[in-house]
Amino acid sequence: MNREYVNIFKALSDPNRLRIVKMLAERELCMCEIREVLDLSNSTVSKHLTILRDAGLLLDTKDGKWVNFRLNDKSGPGSIRSLIGLIRKSFDDDEAIRKDAVKLRRVNRRHICNIKS
Repeated sequence: MNREYVNIFKALSDPNRLRIVKMLAERELCMCEIREVLDLSNSTVSKHLTILRDAGLLLDTKDGKWVNFRLNDKSGPGSIRSLIGLIRKSFDDDEAIRKDAVKLRRVNRRHICNIKS
């Protein structure tokens, strides 16, 4: 079995990582925004982001003091683009995903990072 596919499916096997992918389907986010929505520690969010990035699902770019994360759905391999497309269309009826979407609309990185950094 192709190790790349195993790593992708392992990365997507955690509910919090699926929630992160759904949030990033809405817009690019920094770690503090993701942490705020999920209500998890920095280290836990960082670990989830590393797993998703290492599996090829995410890209990150430095922007001043922030590192922005986005889905790798434009330049990634076809398998990743297909899976991200499927995830974009799925899970909208999940209560946690719906609550995350509401929180995400209110999250402001400048406010969060200035208060909690």
